[in-house]
Amino acid sequence: QVQPVESGGGLVQPGGSLRLSCAASGRSFSRYAMGWFRLAPGKEREFVAGINWSGGSTYYLDSVKGRFAISRDNAKNTVYLQMNSLKPEDTAVYYCAAHYNPLWVPTTPHEYDYWGQGTQVTVSS
Repeated sequence: QVQPVESGGGLVQPGGSLRLSCAASGRSFSRYAMGWFRLAPGKEREFVAGINWSGGSTYYLDSVKGRFAISRDNAKNTVYLQMNSLKPEDTAVYYCAAHYNPLWVPTTPHEYDYWGQGTQVTVSS
């Protein structure tokens, strides 16, 4: 079992950058694929990025490809989301989630086993 805790959200101007972190307490962090989701007002929770146990496979929402980068440090039980060239439409609460399968990276929320509490990202001038 792992418990993700997100940090790093905040207010940023369009074109700016933020780096989100997700520290996961518990054992066997490397047995989990990790994902980032976001929830904006009036919208459904959507998959943003995911990474397998080694970091060798990553997946992205089309609208963030080339702007966001997911990575992980298994020694620190932490996964990151580097967000560059932020746009107002990126405004949302961002959630980190863990899926108990190191190889398969799901893109649907219901397949994830553990969730963090979320961190707010607001992109506005």
